[in-house]
Amino acid sequence: MLTLYSYWRSSAAWRVRLALAWKGLPATTIPIDLRAGEQSAPDYLARNPQGLLPLLVDGDTALGQSLAIIEYLDEVHPAPPLLPADALGRARVRAAALIVAADIHPVNNLRIQTYLKALGHDSRAVDGWARHWIADGFDALDAFAVAHGGRFLHGDALSIADLCLVPQLYNARRVATDLRRWPRLLAIEAAVNSLDFAAPAHPDNQPDASPA
Repeated sequence: MLTLYSYWRSSAAWRVRLALAWKGLPATTIPIDLRAGEQSAPDYLARNPQGLLPLLVDGDTALGQSLAIIEYLDEVHPAPPLLPADALGRARVRAAALIVAADIHPVNNLRIQTYLKALGHDSRAVDGWARHWIADGFDALDAFAVAHGGRFLHGDALSIADLCLVPQLYNARRVATDLRRWPRLLAIEAAVNSLDFAAPAHPDNQPDASPA
């Protein structure tokens, strides 16, 4: 049985929820409230010394880092796949996923925003910071979609890259990003959300969802 330590609005955890749902893998969700600092509790740090989400537990094995988790799931449960069959396709999909997971998300997540505010920046400035890096990354993803996309970011098959894009678009809306300049990305988001597997992974459908 799989166990996922998650926070409802964590985009990294959302990526893993999407992967689990796509593959039809049931998992018990254990909410960790990031805003309350539960990720720094001793019992959680004993499982994940980095103190971040998500964390997937599979039997006696605990795995952190969303992309590592998703690739593990794809190797252990290869159908339906989340990576192309060819080496070049896999490299391209990983590159697109990393635009979100390595370049956009890390400089905008909660701990970075909290630190920026501790340095004296108000919410307006912090949101502006987030929009800057989101726009920079979305421009790159849009160019990727022009070169390699179809219904999804890479051709017509769902991939890890799409699982990263959808939560990042949600985050972009939270900081009032004007998304009209990226219609291709919005079309890909709509294509993902039209599939039955997507809705159960949405933040609003998580056991710890909150209006806050």
